[in-house]
Amino acid sequence: MTNKTKFVIQTVVFAILLLTLSVFCVFAKTSDFSDSERRALEKMPQITVESVKSTKFMRDFENYTLDQFPIRDTFRGIKAFTSKYIFNLSENNGLYEKDGYIAKKEYPMNQSSYSYASKKFNFLYEKYFKENDVYIAVIPDKNEFIGDLKIEGEAVRRHFEKESAFAEYLDIYPCLSIDSYYKTDTHWKQEELIPAASYLAEQMGTAIPEEYTKELAYDSFEGVYYGQFALPVKKDEIYFLHNEIIDSYKVYDYQNGKDIETYDRESLKGKDPYEAYLGGSLSLISIGNPKADNKKELIIFRDSFGSSIAPLLAQGYSRVTLVDIRYIQSAALGNFINTENADVLFLYSNLVLNNSNTLK
Repeated sequence: MTNKTKFVIQTVVFAILLLTLSVFCVFAKTSDFSDSERRALEKMPQITVESVKSTKFMRDFENYTLDQFPIRDTFRGIKAFTSKYIFNLSENNGLYEKDGYIAKKEYPMNQSSYSYASKKFNFLYEKYFKENDVYIAVIPDKNEFIGDLKIEGEAVRRHFEKESAFAEYLDIYPCLSIDSYYKTDTHWKQEELIPAASYLAEQMGTAIPEEYTKELAYDSFEGVYYGQFALPVKKDEIYFLHNEIIDSYKVYDYQNGKDIETYDRESLKGKDPYEAYLGGSLSLISIGNPKADNKKELIIFRDSFGSSIAPLLAQGYSRVTLVDIRYIQSAALGNFINTENADVLFLYSNLVLNNSNTLK
């Protein structure tokens, strides 16, 4: 076979491949959401004179084609395999893996973002809670336990003791370890939170039981990092903790105006099974504890991490209200919360505090 013949064959094969992919891109059905990456995909941008002049259309179109590329997940897997096993890179798709745990580096500490969060907390304190006992606890990212570049717990403590001095800072870092977290997800495991919950309850002047039965609720949990990592990894398991008190709760979802279960088993079949804990990231819910031996209440300002620890903390109170100010305006809370005889806990993860522009 002559060099000319080889060149012609290569050119024809490449042309056929390019034509096939082009036809596929034009006629294939696009997707609005990537289940594997847990994110919305770019849509075809509108073409206007202004968007072309400003080059916005070209930028948006490039992002659209990257998101809607044929067999995209397959190519993502090839890229991830090549990055890790051929080029020996420590990260792929913005993630890294160590000892079976997948994490995303959340570093350095974004001081302006933490200050923005403090301003929100300070506003809430001044408006609603000047007569209450107020606490702050920060949930470390798993980088704290496996990463070299991490947001140190002591730096977080110093920040809040300086910029939110009205609150007592409760350090839960010593109560946690890498075993407290899912391997494929950002979140912590409820079954590993008993020491942290007991510590918080004790510091806030109440107590909770330390004995539970453990139910294996789901044995194939693909966390948010599972698909983003684009390489085969072992799936996680989700457990629910039970006892007589937890199983007696009356939980109400104010966002949707209905009673809900402490553990929503239907969510285990959804895109994010972690939402089985108290229905996920709802803006405002309450947990009534009919077996409480006191009349104390607790208001928790939280992100999604709070959903799994709240059922444990609620054992020490007659009522717990969970507020997520990513979805409800801080200034509107006076219509929904009762501050009388209530402790207040700001419980947020480093992941949210380092990107606190989501707080309203």
